[in-house]
Amino acid sequence: MEQYFVLQNGVKMPRIGYGTYKCTDGSDGQIVRMALEAGYRLLDTAAAYENEEYVGKAVRESGIPRKEIFLTSKVWKTNLGYEKTKKSFEESLERLQTEYLDLFLLHWPKPASDTENWKELDRESWKALEEFYHQGKVRAIGVSNFLPHHLEALMENADVRPMVNQLELHVGYLQEAAVQYCKSWGIQVQAWSPLGRRRVLEEPAVVGMAEKYNVSPAQFLLKFLLQQNLGVIPKASSMERMRQNLELPDIEITEEDLCFLRCLPQIGWSGEHPDLERVAPQGS
Repeated sequence: MEQYFVLQNGVKMPRIGYGTYKCTDGSDGQIVRMALEAGYRLLDTAAAYENEEYVGKAVRESGIPRKEIFLTSKVWKTNLGYEKTKKSFEESLERLQTEYLDLFLLHWPKPASDTENWKELDRESWKALEEFYHQGKVRAIGVSNFLPHHLEALMENADVRPMVNQLELHVGYLQEAAVQYCKSWGIQVQAWSPLGRRRVLEEPAVVGMAEKYNVSPAQFLLKFLLQQNLGVIPKASSMERMRQNLELPDIEITEEDLCFLRCLPQIGWSGEHPDLERVAPQGS
C-alpha cells in the first residue's frame, strides 16, 4: 500500500497521521516527539487544541527536516470570517514557529448550530485560505466536519476546491453519503476518531474480525478505513501503540466482511454534529 495520498494539486499527504487532540500540557511535547520517533510524518493539530506551541517545539527538536513533516492545523468555528480567519492562521504559524503549513482547515462549518449566516462566514474564511494558498503560506487547504450541503454552499463561489475534508469516521459511524460526495469531487477524506470510542474497540464483531485476520482491534479498524482510501489520524500515548497503529500488517479485508461492518448499527459516535447541539457520546 502506498504511504501517501496525492491531493488534487499534486501535494502528497501521508495516509496515516498522528492526532494531537487533548494533548494540552507540557507532556504532550514529549508524546509528539515519541510519535515522530515512531515514524509518523503527519501531525494534526488545531488552534482549539491549545497545543500548537508544544507541537511546533517537538518538530523543531526532532532533528527531522521541516519539509519531511506534514503539519496540519485548523481555525476554530468562533473565528470564522475573513479577518478573524487571517488572524487565526498567522497566530497558528507563530505558535508552531513555522513559515508555512502543509494543510489548513476550517474546523467546523458553523459557529453554532443555530447560526443563520454560516454560508457567508464560510465563504469569507475560504477567501482568506485561498489567499494564503496562492501566497505559498499553505500547501493545501480544506475543511473539517463539512457535510454535502456545507460543501455545496462553499464551492458555489470558491476559486480553489477543498482538497481535504476531515470527518468523524469509524465502524459504527461511517457517514457514507458525505464520503461519497467528497470522492465525487476529488476531495480526500481523512478520518478523525478512526478507532471510535472504547465501545467500538470492544464491539464483539470487531474483536472477532480482528482475531480472524490476526491483528489487534485497533489495527483492524484502521485497515478497514485505509482499504477504502480514507486517511486516518489515530491517537496513542505509548510507543508500542503508536507503532502498532502505523506499521499495519499487510492484510486485505474481504468484500463480504467490509459489507458486514458497514451494516453494523451506530456505535461510538462522539455526539458532535455540525447542524445539531452536542449530545452525550456513545460509549466511553
